[in-house]
Amino acid sequence: MPKVQAAADGGTGRGGRGRRVATSLAEINVVPLVDVMLVLLIIFMVTAPMIQRGIDVTLPVQARAVQMTTDRIEVTLPLTFRKNRMLFIGQEPVHIDVLGERIKQKLETSSKKDVYLRGDAQVNLQEVSEVFSRLLEAGVVHVGFETKQPGEK
Repeated sequence: MPKVQAAADGGTGRGGRGRRVATSLAEINVVPLVDVMLVLLIIFMVTAPMIQRGIDVTLPVQARAVQMTTDRIEVTLPLTFRKNRMLFIGQEPVHIDVLGERIKQKLETSSKKDVYLRGDAQVNLQEVSEVFSRLLEAGVVHVGFETKQPGEK
């Protein structure tokens, strides 16, 4: 509502007007804006799980299909094993003395009792056989050796 102020001289003032009208600054009414934003938020919250669902696919059937496992246990025997007796289970450095215990822990959660042994080409047979026997003592059923084909990088 406009505010009405009386003129300072009490008369008609200049231009013949007796009163001066002052308007306040226009303000945005935020209540409808908040209501609209809350409705949009509820709409997005309801539709978001439907968007992330994915596509239904019927996979082909094959008689010789093999179940893929993601919990593959790899033991890596680096060339520095001779000096510090450290090897790697995945990316975790482990000393040879605690290898059996760590492998038992990994095998508890694994469905297969297989371990893949990787080693540097310069590691001698005595070091490989020592790690191999520790793996068998830990309860590993099969130990696979990872190699590469000639010409492979």
